Amino acid sequence: MAGASRGVGRGLARALGEAGATVIVTARSSETGARTEMRPESIEDTARMVDAAGGRGHHYLCDHRSERATDTLMHWVLRRFGRIDVAACSVWGGNEGYDGERYPDGAEWGTPFWRRSAEPYLGFLEAGPLPALLLARAVAPAMVAARSGLIALVSFGTEDYLGDVFYDSAKAATNRLALAFARELAPHGVTALGLSPGYVATERARDLGQDDLATEGPLYAGRALAALAADPNIAARAGTVLHAGDLARIYGFTDADGAQPERFRIAP
Repeated sequence: MAGASRGVGRGLARALGEAGATVIVTARSSETGARTEMRPESIEDTARMVDAAGGRGHHYLCDHRSERATDTLMHWVLRRFGRIDVAACSVWGGNEGYDGERYPDGAEWGTPFWRRSAEPYLGFLEAGPLPALLLARAVAPAMVAARSGLIALVSFGTEDYLGDVFYDSAKAATNRLALAFARELAPHGVTALGLSPGYVATERARDLGQDDLATEGPLYAGRALAALAADPNIAARAGTVLHAGDLARIYGFTDADGAQPERFRIAP
């Protein structure tokens, strides 16, 4: 579970724990090492949450922007556990340094592209699409050999413009990777797809005072992933970007509070 020290990734890990899965929790933030933006959450915290939910949590410190680090992680997983059934990438560092109004370069959310430096753009691609690519290419050989497996890329629905050119472009790139992976993996019995949560009440949203805007908790997308992983007909959804709110009505799961929020939609 890549990018699972906090936020949506933590919700994915907890929900798979509810389903009794063994979950490898990976990210850059650890009790024994550096933490992104000096935040308190860690991979060890999430692994313990997986245990408490009924699964078996294991943590592994990994910078998913590094091809070598990601490949080393996969070699460790295969040596220890023998197979990988589900790989989910929830890595997103594009909001690091964002204070709710401005990015580190001083640009506000939604600044028109012609008034913004292009320099941060590659950072957004390295913060989401690149880790998704590196994780998928690392797990694909084992899944292809087993002729089974699910790769889920957490992104955001890009049917409409998301309001910020760098953010929108990064999320669209991740969704397009899901389509490409699906087309290339389908002949080998492996399914790849995109998973879109809504406005999630993450730790960052809380700290920025934006949790009142949230439509759902992190566990909602996690239960969507768990339902997809258990679906014997999952191959029919390959290459699509699936919304947590839509999947809740298909599979019948709820958020942590028992609610069933609808698909999140960008206000016109």
